[in-house]
Amino acid sequence: MTEDKSWETKISAFAALDEPTRRRLYDYVICQSAPVSRDDAAAAVQLPRNTAAFHLERLVDEGLLSVVYERRTGRTGPGSGRPSKLYQRSQQQFDLSLPERRYELAGRLFAASIEEATNTGESPRAVLERRAAEVGRELGTAVREATPGDRAAVVKTLARYGFEPRTIDDEILLGNCPFHRLAQQHTDLVCGMNLCLLGGLLDGLAVSGLSARLEPSPDLCCVRLQPADEQR
Repeated sequence: MTEDKSWETKISAFAALDEPTRRRLYDYVICQSAPVSRDDAAAAVQLPRNTAAFHLERLVDEGLLSVVYERRTGRTGPGSGRPSKLYQRSQQQFDLSLPERRYELAGRLFAASIEEATNTGESPRAVLERRAAEVGRELGTAVREATPGDRAAVVKTLARYGFEPRTIDDEILLGNCPFHRLAQQHTDLVCGMNLCLLGGLLDGLAVSGLSARLEPSPDLCCVRLQPADEQR
């Protein structure tokens, strides 16, 4: 699991496209085969150049477009003029869903596990669970380097990745499963992966006193975090 954009960043980027003029400029830029200048964009959507420039820069600020500098004349060296500021689609990717889902993460884990299992002959499920635990530990370790590895850090990290944690007494229940649709169709496989992912997260955070356990219940993620010495 890798660090990604905050919920606020995603909302802001999508909100930027709700403005009709900005959306027209964005649609124009991404449909071109090469980066476009302010003049090109302004002419294409019939806007004053300054207005087009303002909206193009907003799209850059939101991470939806990126800027490159090129000489449009094709000439180089002294006398060739200054490079033009051009706009193109950003390489950043924005995904927004309510409730939050993490199907890309599951897809990466499945693909890498199948590839490894094919090469080694190991059980694909065993590889998947090991890799999920490794990803969880990497995430927890990264978080622990920036903040104390305590229960608050667990809750904050779970919230960041869409699990909607709810603290009830000594337990942390998860109100959302980021792999919901997959878990409905392949329950044992996906819930096992999720259990290993969250167990790895706790290991990486070095949080004592909590363990990840499978305990499915209606309207909740199949995994919950319980006191480590609690027997169920």
